Amino acid sequence: MSARLLLLEDDPAIARTVAYALERDGLLVTHSLLVHDARQQMLSHRFDLLVLDVGLPDGSGLDLLRDVRNAAQTAAIPVLMLSAHGEEIDRVLGLELGADDYLTKPFSPRELAARVKALLRRAGNGHTAAPAASAATLFHDDEAGQRISLRGQPLPLTRREYRLLAHLLRGAGRIHSRDALLAAAWGDDSESTDRTVDTHIKTLRAKLREVDPARDYISTHRGMGYCLDV
Repeated sequence: MSARLLLLEDDPAIARTVAYALERDGLLVTHSLLVHDARQQMLSHRFDLLVLDVGLPDGSGLDLLRDVRNAAQTAAIPVLMLSAHGEEIDRVLGLELGADDYLTKPFSPRELAARVKALLRRAGNGHTAAPAASAATLFHDDEAGQRISLRGQPLPLTRREYRLLAHLLRGAGRIHSRDALLAAAWGDDSESTDRTVDTHIKTLRAKLREVDPARDYISTHRGMGYCLDV
């Protein structure tokens, strides 16, 4: 059965281009112009993935993203955010709220379609947000103090390591791309690369193993990114 997608985009020209690119790959696309319409569609249909624009006439796709992540029946749905804003705060907020990927306009419809298919593959492999409750029993995130404990033992994390692990914790069980992790921990630092993420993940693994040598909490998914498994 073809995957069903909800596209929330108020620009008809962009919506037509995106829908064409996705439907050409055999996906079923439902388009909404407004946040209110998208909410109504989600009450009537089950969607396998959401593509949400940030700026809409009646609100923000971030509001819908927040509701999706807070509802048990929709918490595991992959979400790709679209935005005309390239500022760090927009990307970081979307990722902190639980977005799986982020594209800034203008973008290539082919790239969007490729990212959508990658997210669907990850979801099909069973990497969803469901294990997050188990993560809460093992990890404690003191957001105010930017400290994380594993099994009651504080981890000696740098600022970047804290941001990486906190982002992985908020999406425990989901695969996070290197781009998403870069945006969450480094923002617009142009000197940071995928290799930077790999190096910090390696250090994070070592610090986690110091507390719990029997487990490897962070798994690598070649060509896709990293996942916190609990």
